[in-house]
Amino acid sequence: MNSEEIRKSFLDFFEKKGHKIIPYSSLITDDPSVLFTTSGMQQFKKYYIGEKSPYGNNVASAQKCFRTSDIDSVGDESHLTFFEMLGNFSFGGYFKKEAIKYAYEFIVKELGLKIDYVTVFDPKKVPIGDWRRVVPFDKESTEIWEKLGVRVERAGIDNFWGPTGEEGPCGPTTEIYIKGIEIWNIVFNEYYSEKSEIRNQKSKLRKLETPGVDTGMGLERLVMMVQEKKNVFETDLFESIIDSIPGTNEKAKRIIADHIKSSVFLISEGILPSNVERGYVLRRILRRAIRYGKLLNLPKNFLVPIVKKVIDIYPEIKLKESDILATIQNEEVKLGEVLITGSSESTRVVSKGSISVEEAFRLYESLGMPLEFIEEIVEEKGAKMVGKRGEKIDREQFEKDFNEAFKKHQEISRAGAEKKFGGHGLKEGTKENQKIIRLHTATHLLQWALREVLGKEVKQMGSDINPERLRFDFNFSRKLTAEEIEKIANLVNEKIREKLTVSFKEMSKKEAEKIGALAFFKQKYGEMVKIYFIGPEKNPVSKEFCAGPHVKNTGEIGEFKILKEEAVGAGLRRIRADVK
Repeated sequence: MNSEEIRKSFLDFFEKKGHKIIPYSSLITDDPSVLFTTSGMQQFKKYYIGEKSPYGNNVASAQKCFRTSDIDSVGDESHLTFFEMLGNFSFGGYFKKEAIKYAYEFIVKELGLKIDYVTVFDPKKVPIGDWRRVVPFDKESTEIWEKLGVRVERAGIDNFWGPTGEEGPCGPTTEIYIKGIEIWNIVFNEYYSEKSEIRNQKSKLRKLETPGVDTGMGLERLVMMVQEKKNVFETDLFESIIDSIPGTNEKAKRIIADHIKSSVFLISEGILPSNVERGYVLRRILRRAIRYGKLLNLPKNFLVPIVKKVIDIYPEIKLKESDILATIQNEEVKLGEVLITGSSESTRVVSKGSISVEEAFRLYESLGMPLEFIEEIVEEKGAKMVGKRGEKIDREQFEKDFNEAFKKHQEISRAGAEKKFGGHGLKEGTKENQKIIRLHTATHLLQWALREVLGKEVKQMGSDINPERLRFDFNFSRKLTAEEIEKIANLVNEKIREKLTVSFKEMSKKEAEKIGALAFFKQKYGEMVKIYFIGPEKNPVSKEFCAGPHVKNTGEIGEFKILKEEAVGAGLRRIRADVK
């Protein structure tokens, strides 16, 4: 069986068992606790804590996931940053007996594989003082497995899931192993852990009224077993990608293959390399792939054939191929420019025998030198990494301190911007300021018009306003035609002539998202936000997260004119405009 057939067999099996098959959700999750979709259960999370599922009590999916928690293990036989999670889920429909029997039947009878052993939760394996010691031994799961003739081993913390965050559903798990590798994790959400400053044996655990089942099985690992391969990179999900990478360093080739696959899917979701949040993660894994390409002495544009191999395996992203290729090539060019100056300066700093976190961050901030490349130079020169007090620290602590410095830098930058009136650094009451207010409101109409003409996938990627003009950056894959530019300007001017009311309303962030207000993805928002409406609140032309300032009605803006439209990066366009 190839990977496509294995994926289909899983979904078909659970459909026959009465499960509704749900399409995979976006890698960009609406879960505020994470940046990306990291598991199959994320899109169903709310149905475990009381919200009624519109799909029924039993569902199954093949969810594409991205996580960096195992990034240092990528390159071995089975760890990845991008993977597919096969899962069946029940919100009160069934529990341990059915979940275990379904798993056994699918693995043993449908696929013909042999289960080596399974693990179950045993509180005696949990360290003394840990709050999970109050949970009883999972006797029920043990008995079910033993009746099926499967060897059972007891485990501690590794066989207890959750809660995510300070409180929430949690429970024991049973894990299935084949050839010594964990294949399938079955979670039984039967408890709710209430908020506690320090979880210990006195923490309040209460039984959930409706226990649930949450399972996850990595497709790549399953395919490795079915196809009898030694590692996931020999399966049909990776083989052609690995073959397209020259060189003999297998670990480097595996890291490049995994990271490029992750990058391809992140870019296909509209994420672009940047220095904040999701874009920052994308930039780091892309540059990590490029670094390993450098280690293999691969030529310029070596990523192009690799990207094409990834797209061949996943034809659902074929339509985004040109955007993906342009973004990745652009990042490779940018990195090449950075390395010309950054490498020599980094080498100079490291040549004294050590480098501090502050020095590393300065190299990043002033020259754009990626941390991974600085670390590579440190390793090559046999230098040491030092902490705030000059003490020697390991790489993990160095990276942690670097990321803290990065977050602090972001906070300072944001605070500085917020002190400026409207983010433009001008005093209130001047003619210049009135021009900026008109331009600011015009950007809302411009974004609306762009989405009307080019499609709803268009979103703001940045902006800047001064008394001379406005600059608006947005995601789009090609140059706009003269007809499109004219149509966009005409739409903006049409709404200006209508003299539409501009108003705002304060509401919770959750309520704002519910009504579909547009947000600038790089901006951090608090729990309470201002939403500006252009036109009637019940049927506005535009509704956006914004702190102001704005005109009172669109007629005050004046005539809108687009001065220039240009590319500023792969998949990134810029419009310069003015009002009279």
